[in-house]
Amino acid sequence: MIRKAAETMTSRERVLRTFDHAPVDRLAIDYSSNPTIHRKIAAALGCPDGNYEAVLEALGVDFRGIGVRYCGPNLFEPVPGRATDPVYGHRTRWVENDSGGYQDFCDFPLMDAEPEEIAAFPVPSADDFDYEPLTELLKRWDSKALYVGSPGNADIINATGRVMGMEQTLINLYLEDEATLSYIDRRCGMELGILERILERAKGRIDFLFFGEDLGTQHTPLISLDLYRRVLKPFHRKYADLAAAYGIPVMVHSCGSSSWAFEDFLEIGVRAVDTLQPEAANMSPSYLKEHFGGRLSFHGGISTAGPLVTGTPEQVRDMVFETAGIFNRGGGYFFAPTHMIQDNTPVENILAMYQAAHDFRGEMQ
Repeated sequence: MIRKAAETMTSRERVLRTFDHAPVDRLAIDYSSNPTIHRKIAAALGCPDGNYEAVLEALGVDFRGIGVRYCGPNLFEPVPGRATDPVYGHRTRWVENDSGGYQDFCDFPLMDAEPEEIAAFPVPSADDFDYEPLTELLKRWDSKALYVGSPGNADIINATGRVMGMEQTLINLYLEDEATLSYIDRRCGMELGILERILERAKGRIDFLFFGEDLGTQHTPLISLDLYRRVLKPFHRKYADLAAAYGIPVMVHSCGSSSWAFEDFLEIGVRAVDTLQPEAANMSPSYLKEHFGGRLSFHGGISTAGPLVTGTPEQVRDMVFETAGIFNRGGGYFFAPTHMIQDNTPVENILAMYQAAHDFRGEMQ
């Protein structure tokens, strides 16, 4: 079991103070994992049937995401042997590996599509979602830090690539293909409509807005800064402007070497960045703290490809203390893995990771 740190703040207070780089009683803590390893973590913590909320409580997780369920018409024809997403229309197939498995994107219904096909590709309306459960969720998580959106919102490159294929997506973005940009605009309009309805119903209870855009490989930018500014940034600004209209901060998820875009994130009003893969170029804790400390808060940084997978619990603890010691200097650090914890991760290392987060005391007050 996890021995939790003494607390003098609610989760909401802790997270909001971290956005402001203010002192906190303990690190603000977040969690993300693949389903297979999640069940193992739940079993180790004594949480029945992989109960997600019980795991979050046992680990001391401060964050809860507020979302809505699609309840509209079936817009996409089912395909045998494939799972088809009812909102975005992308298709996946199950791929097993030695540690479990994952849903792999496949088929790409808009690959090599004509403009007319892209224009006709369905996008649901914001009306097609069930907003009624929000009241109960807001009550249940009254003291938690609540957010709307996710790394999958906006996500221009990935979300388009899942239905068009990555090569065609990048070509069409570079060429500013009219049909593709119109489809992206429709998709983002749906997401923004959903987010605004949640924010309106929540009446000031949502603490931040989350969206994503993977912008880097491990070594280089995925696209040019010029392309980012011409095509992607105007879409991102819409999400940031929505958050500003409701007086809440924005966090952006971006995998890989993405710090080259952080100044532009700041310009549109982003307050925190997520993932922070330390192995990627210009993404080490020391580099990010030196260049953006005090201007951005940092969420992530605990590598899911380093000691967490290959090391011992002691090495994991050392890594957590070192990473948090850099990122939290002067405040502003949300403790979290760089991505979903993977199925090949030893459970004892995961528990050591979260125990270290509760034990960390460096520059908290």
